Amino acid sequence: MLARAELMPLTVPDDVLPTLVEGLVETGAVRPGQLLVHTSGRYGAKVLDPALRAGALPLALHPAMTFTGTAVDVQRLAGCSFGVTAPEELRLAAEALVIEMGGEPEWIAEEARPLYHAALALGANHLVTLVAQSMELLTKAGVAAPDRMLGPLLGAALDNALRSGDAALTGPVARGDAGTVAAHIGELRAHAPQAVAGYVAMARATADRALAHGLLKAELAEDLLVVLADQERRPGGPGPGETR
Repeated sequence: MLARAELMPLTVPDDVLPTLVEGLVETGAVRPGQLLVHTSGRYGAKVLDPALRAGALPLALHPAMTFTGTAVDVQRLAGCSFGVTAPEELRLAAEALVIEMGGEPEWIAEEARPLYHAALALGANHLVTLVAQSMELLTKAGVAAPDRMLGPLLGAALDNALRSGDAALTGPVARGDAGTVAAHIGELRAHAPQAVAGYVAMARATADRALAHGLLKAELAEDLLVVLADQERRPGGPGPGETR
């Protein structure tokens, strides 16, 4: 059945893809002229080289979207950007296929695929962890509907960040409020020690970016950076239950 298909989509985890491609070729499931499309973000078209040697037409079409396994996923494809990588002679065909699905093709060079995928994971996958931790903390603080409280705030923060980049930074780190940041860390150590390492790392990254873009004055940053450095140098590393 696979060998008779005009287009064979490969939608498997990244680490499985190279072995799968080799297996399909070895078992004769790939034939000349067949479109072989994978949806991995990490890999470009080179991972399909065994199939290319067998005469298949390799395309890497990665939807920059998170999926739930429900009907809403199809709706989310409309207007979704796809990271497209293919041999140059197949570029137009790859981009046309994305447009036919209602997506927006974005050409990604083969060598840039790992960085492209890391950027998406940093922005989207880690966001889920941050939001989940924030909701847990709000629940501990007595907030009955943390999702309702966070929704408008996160929506505005995301919109501002996409529109203005670093200029959208707000909050105690951007203001250089060292005492507030120290108090936050103390509360996290008491109520969610597993969140301390992430908070300190993100606060340091935020402070560095705010300084670099002139949003945080050096004289205000001094005490803040001391607080963060003290946490980073804390004997034994993160406290009990914290990640190292």
